[in-house]
Amino acid sequence: MERFRFIASNLNRYPVEKMCKMLLVSSSGYYKWVKRPLSKRVMENEALTGKIRQVYDESRGIYGSPRITRHLVNHGVHVSQPRVARLMRKIGLKSITRKKYRICTTDSSHGYRICKNHLDRDFSTQEIGRKWVSDMTYITTRQGWLYLTTVMDLADRKIIGWSLSDGMKAGQTVIPAFKMALANRKPNGSFLFHSDRGVQYACDEFKALLKKYSVLQSMSRKGNCWDNAPMESFFKSMKSEWTYHHEYLDTRQASVAVFEYIESWYNRKRLHSALGYLTPAQYEKLLSSEAA
Repeated sequence: MERFRFIASNLNRYPVEKMCKMLLVSSSGYYKWVKRPLSKRVMENEALTGKIRQVYDESRGIYGSPRITRHLVNHGVHVSQPRVARLMRKIGLKSITRKKYRICTTDSSHGYRICKNHLDRDFSTQEIGRKWVSDMTYITTRQGWLYLTTVMDLADRKIIGWSLSDGMKAGQTVIPAFKMALANRKPNGSFLFHSDRGVQYACDEFKALLKKYSVLQSMSRKGNCWDNAPMESFFKSMKSEWTYHHEYLDTRQASVAVFEYIESWYNRKRLHSALGYLTPAQYEKLLSSEAA
């Protein structure tokens, strides 16, 4: 019976005859099972399983039972997480996310002045454009490492600026990412910009750019990743959901993948637990409507 259920839940993916052959069951037995009288609960579970499969496929296997549940609830399907988890186990669905060690990209052994930690782990704000955080990480390709710099607005957790380069100088990393953020958000008045103590953030060139826009610069305490937890969480999600599952030939392939994750998936479609399981785009719209 479990084999027949698997076939029924994958009709949009494989031919019935092929699945029957692979699962060592007869197609006549499957069609007889299909025509059997079904209880209301069984029919509900089968319909729900199809919806779960659709959400799972649309997330490219990233979503586990918690986010699939919230997605369904947000779209009017009232279901519990244990039920979703049980149905996912029945058809062999599991989130592809996995953990991997992160190589440090922070070089704080420099002679530039370190700024005070003005953010002080206060990541809460309901005002768009007032608190930005930034960090750098690496992405591997067959041609070598690339360095991804991102800027996040804490109000809606949206990635508003990013840069991917094969070098780590400020002009290749933090400066273009910050300028993209400025173009996307167009902040009105002064705001706070928080990062780690890396040389790219501490150098005179970047500090001059922040001063030009009346930005209050803030830096994490030495070796304390929790001082920039939202940014660390983003990189963890991006790597476990996306980059660790692909091998990139060169910069072009990696750039396409980063664009697809940030602009198409994370900002617009990915449900964010810190935003009440809304997407950054949805939360931005909510904050904008409340401020109007």
